[in-house]
Amino acid sequence: MNTRKQVLLVRKKGTTAFMQAGGKIAPQETPLETLIRELKEELDYTITLQEAEYVGCFTAPAAHEPGYMLAAHCYLITCTQPLSAQAEIEETIWVDPFSSPSVPLAPLTQEHILPLARHLLSNAG
Repeated sequence: MNTRKQVLLVRKKGTTAFMQAGGKIAPQETPLETLIRELKEELDYTITLQEAEYVGCFTAPAAHEPGYMLAAHCYLITCTQPLSAQAEIEETIWVDPFSSPSVPLAPLTQEHILPLARHLLSNAG
């Protein structure tokens, strides 16, 4: 999320569904180390361990791999610096979690991430 209370979504090259930035955990890597690596690779965005707040692990059907389920370790980050699409990322957009985005969404985003964002923002002090 950014200070405007929006959620960042990305679309990978050759795909239609928007989702969270991130990727598969490499051997010997923790979920948080994966997040740090993937944000740098996909968005040229650097965070420290302290900037990421763990919010849970969620499962959903994989958006672009029919028949597969994914388990995603999710973190809340407040973006404070510019970011730009890199590597396999074709497009980035910011969405208001309280509105219905007019773009196709990955199941994880639709079923877990946007509802979680609405909950966190509704209960923010």
